[in-house]
Amino acid sequence: MTNKVYDVLKWIALVGLPAITTLYLTLATIWGFPYAEAIGATMGAVDVFLGAVLGISSISYARSNKE
Repeated sequence: MTNKVYDVLKWIALVGLPAITTLYLTLATIWGFPYAEAIGATMGAVDVFLGAVLGISSISYARSNKE
């Protein structure tokens, strides 16, 4: 994974998905959008998974540079 791809994915995981999730859940509560809990939980799960994958990638990269 290149630095550019890593940086974009990291931004998505740290800023993009949480912001979109919060926006959807807030608007769903106000306007009565369907499946608010299911969609919010799914987006949260995707974000946690992406964070875990990026964390593993970061640890792997750090270890390979140590050697």
